Amino acid sequence: MKKARRALLGRSMKPVRIACINYAKQTISGRTMSRLTAALQKCYDKHFLPVWGYPVDLYVTRKPKPSDWQLVYFDEASHKNMLGRHELTYRGQPVSKIFVKALGDEPLSVAASHELFEMVLDPMANLWADKNRNTQYAYEVCDAVEEDSFVVNGFPMSNFVYPSWFEPFRHPRGTKFDHKGTLKEPFSMTEGGYVIKKVNGRRVIKAFGSPEKRRSFAKEDRRGHRSEFRDPQGAHHPGRRASKRRG
Repeated sequence: MKKARRALLGRSMKPVRIACINYAKQTISGRTMSRLTAALQKCYDKHFLPVWGYPVDLYVTRKPKPSDWQLVYFDEASHKNMLGRHELTYRGQPVSKIFVKALGDEPLSVAASHELFEMVLDPMANLWADKNRNTQYAYEVCDAVEEDSFVVNGFPMSNFVYPSWFEPFRHPRGTKFDHKGTLKEPFSMTEGGYVIKKVNGRRVIKAFGSPEKRRSFAKEDRRGHRSEFRDPQGAHHPGRRASKRRG
């Protein structure tokens, strides 16, 4: 029944398997990992899948299959205050990493759902939406509303934008641009959000919903984060194995 429901919602697309791997043994117990993964799956199936139509199967494991995508939890960040980053495994599959101790006051489930939603919709972090002939917005579905959340199975989950958010034309009255219905027009953001824009096909800039958001963002270490892969001048982190091959 569960698989049939996902197939129906996902228009019979075969779900992408996402291996959830817990290396954060100091901060996440096995029971919490199981409950969190189940809540993420329920949130995805009930709220995200009907909007975006891309089915996934999350499962907890220690040894992912070669074709799996990965959602991996660590206790410590590889750099101070790095909240999470996206890259590819050495097999070329998408992976998102969450550094639990660096999250501060942000709930783990909010960070995990944020990473999950954005990895699924743009796994290579290379998609852009045209606002006009000179300006493109990064295809990030949580950044514009990233400090908003809703609850599933007792876990707060990240708000996310709808496809209409990326559409610059006029929409009928009552159109939703994000899941909580906070935003009123495409390419807008909450006070706690930010967006990544490409201007004239070259210059990549960030815009913030408030001065407070700009200041808090500046304190984070974003090396290796998705936002860096949007910037042609960014110093990308290819991963340990890729670095060894180059050497």
